[in-house]
Amino acid sequence: MLILPEAMIASLVSPEDAFRAVTDCFVAMARDEAHNFPVVREALGGGRQYGFKSGLDRTGAMLGVKAGGYFPGNAAKGLINHQSSVFLFDPETGRPQAMVGGNLLTALRTAAASAISIDRLANPDARVLGIVGAGHQAGFQLSAAARVRRFERVIAWNLHPEMLPKLGAVAAELGLPFEAVDLPRLREADVIITITSSPAASLMAAHVSSGTHLACMGTDTKGKQEVDPALVAAARVFTDEVAQSISIGETQHAIAAGTLDASAITPLGDVLIGRDPGRRSIDEITLFDGTGVGLQDLAVAAVAVALARKRGVGVDVNV
Repeated sequence: MLILPEAMIASLVSPEDAFRAVTDCFVAMARDEAHNFPVVREALGGGRQYGFKSGLDRTGAMLGVKAGGYFPGNAAKGLINHQSSVFLFDPETGRPQAMVGGNLLTALRTAAASAISIDRLANPDARVLGIVGAGHQAGFQLSAAARVRRFERVIAWNLHPEMLPKLGAVAAELGLPFEAVDLPRLREADVIITITSSPAASLMAAHVSSGTHLACMGTDTKGKQEVDPALVAAARVFTDEVAQSISIGETQHAIAAGTLDASAITPLGDVLIGRDPGRRSIDEITLFDGTGVGLQDLAVAAVAVALARKRGVGVDVNV
């Protein structure tokens, strides 16, 4: 079994690698060549969450699980709040093949999924990027989005505005003007990414203009919520996996309110393989509910393992 600690991942997996791996994952899911197993998620108290995401990709010969969760007290300890590890197994024998640090991989695959949705669903002339949230993953989201659209400026809101300068620094590195704004000014955005751990909606229908694409990436647990259910119901909704979307994703609230039916939610993979046209007009509001599926974690971890074996790095142990 190959062990790849967290400190090695940045030298092995690039954002471009993650984009390709997650794209392939969406396609495999759409073609029924890969499927996710039910998510296990438990509350530990004090806002802490721990769980497992797993799946099997028959085409890619990947079987595995990501174990990890959200620990809001970590910042005071000098750690990021999201902590995880990915375990890969031989799908034929079940023998362990690799244990891979999952923190950076999670950020990269989450940003890649968001960027793929922007690439396929946002209007081609999108010029203003809006971001709701300024935590650890927000910078990854900004960088990934800038690779698929030529944005001219970035506007952002966060519940704790003192965190926004760090996101502004990422925008500056990309050569993009950055402005902290109140929520109503997000109507200026052509694309809006939400990446928070909020238990209540902050982005409302009145904050979004027609033609906007929304990438809602923060809601991955029952009870979390970033977006007004009325906005979800008014949008054309896409997701990584419908079963996760309606149970732990952003659409759970509109489904519960009876304003959205699961049959109206389209897997993003269907757009990638040409089964669904995606955006149908320049005025349509599109929304991607990115719940984060286990297969994406396995895909980016497999990239890390393949490159590590090619370079002869990592710790190999007998099990």
